[in-house]
Amino acid sequence: MPSKREFLVLLTAATPILEVRASIPLGLYFGIEATKVFWISVIGSILPILPVLFGLNYLTVHLRKIPAMDRFFEWLFARTRAKGELVQRLETLGLFLFVAVPLPGTGAWTGCAAAYLFGLSYFNGFIACALGTTAAAVMVMAASLGVLRLF
Repeated sequence: MPSKREFLVLLTAATPILEVRASIPLGLYFGIEATKVFWISVIGSILPILPVLFGLNYLTVHLRKIPAMDRFFEWLFARTRAKGELVQRLETLGLFLFVAVPLPGTGAWTGCAAAYLFGLSYFNGFIACALGTTAAAVMVMAASLGVLRLF
């Protein structure tokens, strides 16, 4: 049975914007063993990918009828298109690279929006986002443990 702290790390990893960039340092701060923090964070970040990929079209069609939500989706999609040149050019590989960069606005949630906007298949979108978030977790873990200071 996971502890409350482990569950909080999982929820943080599944939260847009925070994702592995916040869940890994949080888990390490809580004193959870690094390997466990890594896998909890990766799983937490991967969990929303399929529901977001499958639900985005349905949500946008229905929620865009509400003016405030239409403005939100317009902002989100404009922002994603502006950052998504790599995805547009390299498709699945570009989406992987986009999600793998552990900076705000480049995680799995935004990756799902990019996959939707640029017409990637659900399969390719899922694989690119899942592998990208795993690569981002490796970089965040390395930075959090101070490995990057060696270089």
